[in-house]
Amino acid sequence: MIRLLVECTHVFQHPKVNSGIQRVVRNVVNQLPKSMNGVECIPVVMLKGKLYRVLKLGALNIPFFDWMMTFAGRLEHVAHHFWQLHQRLDKRCTSKFARRLLYVAYRLTALACFSVPLRLIDRVNQYQLPKRCAPLQHQPGDQLVLLDSSWHPDFFPWAEQLKRDGVGIVSVIYDLIPLTHPQFYDARPVQVFKEWFDWISRTADGYVAISATVCDQVRKELQRRVGPGKANELWFDYFHLGSELDLREANAIVEPRLSRMFETADPVFLMVSTIEPRKNHAFLLDAFDLAWASGSNARLCIAGHIGWKCDALLSRVRNHPQLNKRLFMFNDLSDTSLEYAYSHASSLVFPSWVEGFGLPLVEAMQRGLPAMGSDIPVFREIGGEFMAYFDLAEPQSLADLVARLESSGQFPAARDVADWHWINWREASEQMTERTLRNLQPMLVETQRRHANYP
Repeated sequence: MIRLLVECTHVFQHPKVNSGIQRVVRNVVNQLPKSMNGVECIPVVMLKGKLYRVLKLGALNIPFFDWMMTFAGRLEHVAHHFWQLHQRLDKRCTSKFARRLLYVAYRLTALACFSVPLRLIDRVNQYQLPKRCAPLQHQPGDQLVLLDSSWHPDFFPWAEQLKRDGVGIVSVIYDLIPLTHPQFYDARPVQVFKEWFDWISRTADGYVAISATVCDQVRKELQRRVGPGKANELWFDYFHLGSELDLREANAIVEPRLSRMFETADPVFLMVSTIEPRKNHAFLLDAFDLAWASGSNARLCIAGHIGWKCDALLSRVRNHPQLNKRLFMFNDLSDTSLEYAYSHASSLVFPSWVEGFGLPLVEAMQRGLPAMGSDIPVFREIGGEFMAYFDLAEPQSLADLVARLESSGQFPAARDVADWHWINWREASEQMTERTLRNLQPMLVETQRRHANYP
C-alpha cells in the first residue's frame, strides 16, 4: 500500500530555528494527519543515508541537550555572518596573494571556531536519536514528500536511491525567487538553488507549491526546461499556509522596549520579515520619510532577523534621526512578543518585491490586523479586497495610505479585515496531504486493484 513519507530532516536537526521554511515545516508536520483516505502519513528524516520515522520533531526538553541545540543554532548563525564577512573582504582584495591569505585565514578560523565545535555537538546529539526517531524501511509505492529544505547535495543520492527502489518523489516548492530574481541574493545561494532545481526537475514526479501563483510559475518553468510533453506527464498543485504562532509561551515576557513603543496613541505600522533586499525595507523608509516630512506622527516598527546584503539599510536605520522616536527595529523578537505586536499595531506593511506566499500577511490578518502590501500577484491571491495596495515605483503611494489611515481612522481597503477568514495549520497540513493524494489517485487505484487480485 502507498504511504506518504513527509521529510523534515533539517528542522529535526535544528528544532530551535524559527523562521521561513522551518516555521512551515514544523507546523505542517506537527499537525500531519496520521492517515487520510486510507493512506498512512509518516513524518520522516534521512540521516547518514538511512530513513527514520520521527517520534518527536522538537527537542526533548532536557536542559543540557536543549542548550546544545540552541548553542549550535546560534553558532551556525554566527558562522553564516562570518562567511558573509569573508565574501565582502574578498571582493575588496586586489591581489591574488592577499585573497589567498584571506582564504587560508578564513578556513582555519572557520574550522577551529565553527566546524569542529558543530561536529562535536552533532556527536553528543546522537544520544538523543533513539528517543526522537526510529528506523523505517521504505517500500515500493511509498511517496516521499520533500517538505523541508532538500537543496544540500549530499541529500541527492539518498533520494535517488529511494526512487530506484520504487519510491515516488514529490517536491514542495516555496518559491522560484533565486531563479527569477537572483539580484536579491549572494552568488553562492543562487548557485545552490539552481543546482537543486536542476536536480528536482529531473527527479520529482509531482510538485506542490505554497500558492497558486507559485504553482503557475513552476508549471511554466518545467515546460520550458523539459518541454510540454514531458511536463504534461508530471503533476502540479498547491496548498496554503496556516497562521498560528506555535512557539508562544504563556509565561514569556514581552520585550519591554516593544511594549513601551505602544504606550502612546500614535498609530504603529509593523513590518515583519528577515532584513534582506527582496523585502524592500529601503522603500519602506522612503515612504515613511515622506510621511514624517508631511507631519505624520505614525511609528514604524521593523521586526526581523538580520539577513544578507543589508549593510547599507542597517546603517541607514541606525543613523536615522527618528530612531527610537518614530522608527524602531527589533532583530530577535520571540513569538510571544511578535503576537503582542500583531495585537497592538494599527497596520502591517509589506513592501516585498516578490514573495512565494507572505506568511506575515496571514499571521497579521488572521488576528484582525489589516495589511498594506505591494501590488504583486501572490498578495492579491491572499489578501484580495481586504488589503490596501501601493505602487512599488512610488513611495508616495504608501505615504498617502498612511496619511489616510491616520487622518480618518478608517483602513483604506475595499472590505473590512474582520470579514476575512483563513485556514489554520491543521487545515493547511490536511490540505497539503489531500491535494498530494488526489494527484496520486490513479496510482492508488492501481495499487488497490493489484492487492484485490492477490489470492
